[in-house]
Amino acid sequence: MTAAAAPETPAPAQQDAAPRRGPWDRWWFGPVPRARIAWLRILGYGFLPFDMLLLTSSSMAHARLPADLYQPVRLARWLHLPAPTPGAMTALLVVTIAAGLAAATGRVLPRLTGYVAACGYLWWVTISMSYGKVDHDHLALVIALFVLPGVGRAGIGDRRRCESSAWSIRCVQVSVVAAYFLSAWAKVRIGGFPDWPNGATVQWALSRRGTPFGRSLIDYPLLLKISQWFMFTAEATSPLLLFLRGRPLYLLVLFFAGFHAVTYALMTIHFLPHAIWLAAFLPLERLTGLLPERLRGAATPAGAAAEPART
Repeated sequence: MTAAAAPETPAPAQQDAAPRRGPWDRWWFGPVPRARIAWLRILGYGFLPFDMLLLTSSSMAHARLPADLYQPVRLARWLHLPAPTPGAMTALLVVTIAAGLAAATGRVLPRLTGYVAACGYLWWVTISMSYGKVDHDHLALVIALFVLPGVGRAGIGDRRRCESSAWSIRCVQVSVVAAYFLSAWAKVRIGGFPDWPNGATVQWALSRRGTPFGRSLIDYPLLLKISQWFMFTAEATSPLLLFLRGRPLYLLVLFFAGFHAVTYALMTIHFLPHAIWLAAFLPLERLTGLLPERLRGAATPAGAAAEPART
């Protein structure tokens, strides 16, 4: 009789080999430097006081209105957010701004302070938009505040690359593109195609809130229709931002930044809470090298071990 053959064991190299990642995983999780997260935090948390005190200050004004005027948007209904009161809104303002400024350093309990700022701002902006007007330009800001804390500690001199940084940045980028693309979809769904691009929406907007230069274009309907087609096409093709690299990507980012600048020059519509997140498509970590040595913070070696991804 012959001995039974021993079960075949895989070679050690086969046992230890890490599974190969597909293009989709690499797109979401291809490691990026934590310094980029640090710069985005400075941008986002630094913008919070400006937004809460000027752009969405209606939350404080709404707190002085009768409670029966409060018509909560769906998210507020899901969360059972009560009608605002002056005391609650004042406390929310102070706590959210303080937590955001602490989180901007990337060192003072960045996850805890970051999530406090995110929840506080979500409450604040939800109250602001529960009185009849909803602004879609705050989508990227809300998403950014919720995903940036997950990376943990990060400084502008931190050259470590990690997957959690990549995931956070991708989420911000997707939210920026979603605001553009869904705006184009809303134009088709509500205004119809090609009725919206061939309509007089821009002409009406210029007559209602145009600057002197903008109002001077009202008498050129053909030019305004061309601009509407141009706007619709740009929004519909905005997903290109997610797949371009290098100079073509930077040129497209510059185009959208210019688009917002022109919109403001013609109609004083700025979209700042959205437009600032175009920076998420740029290699912001290169800005660290432009700072004086004393402002760069402690540089972390690129080869140092990073924390596991927390997504």
